[in-house]
Amino acid sequence: MNNDSGHIPGARGIRYSDDGNEEFIIRPVGVINTPHKDPSRTPIQPVFASGIKGTVTVNPEYSDGLLDLDGFSYIYLLYYFHKCKDVKLILKPYLENKDRGLFATRAPCRPNPLGISIVRLLSVKDNILQVEDVDILDGTPLIDIKPYVKRFDSRDNVRSGWQDDIEDDAAEILGLRDFKKNQT
Repeated sequence: MNNDSGHIPGARGIRYSDDGNEEFIIRPVGVINTPHKDPSRTPIQPVFASGIKGTVTVNPEYSDGLLDLDGFSYIYLLYYFHKCKDVKLILKPYLENKDRGLFATRAPCRPNPLGISIVRLLSVKDNILQVEDVDILDGTPLIDIKPYVKRFDSRDNVRSGWQDDIEDDAAEILGLRDFKKNQT
C-alpha cells in the first residue's frame, strides 16, 4: 500500500547475477485488454489500429499515480511482449521482405521483450483507462504509462532509416495484417 509520501516499498529492484551483471526486477502495474486475440492478426503499430478501443486496468496499489493523467489526449503504454519466445537478431520485418537487424525494427521478440505504443486516452475512471488506436495483444502485462507531451516528444527533420523507402500505401496494407478485413 501507499504510504504518506506516495512511495510503494519494494516496487522496484536491482540484483546482481553470479557473473556480476545487473538484473532488473520489473513487475506489471496492470494489464491491457483489447479485441486482439491472435498475434498474427494484431496491427503492427497504433497508426494501423485507428478506432480500435481497449481498456487498461491499473493495479489498485498504483491508482494514485493516475492523478492528472486525464488532462492528456495521448499516452505511451510500455508493456511486456508475453507471447514472444525466441530472440531473432536478424529478421524480415512485416513491412519488407529483406533481412534487417532487430534493433532497426520494432519486432516483438527481443532480448528484453518490451513494447511501447502511443494510444489515445479517452477516459480515466478509478483505476480503469479507456484507450483507442490500440495495437496490443489482449492480456498484455502493463509495465508503465507515460503522457505524450508534444513539446517534448515531437521532432522535426526525422530520418526513419530503411522505413523511408516503404511507400505509405504498402505500409498501410502490410501493417494491418488482415485485422480489419477479418472483423466482418
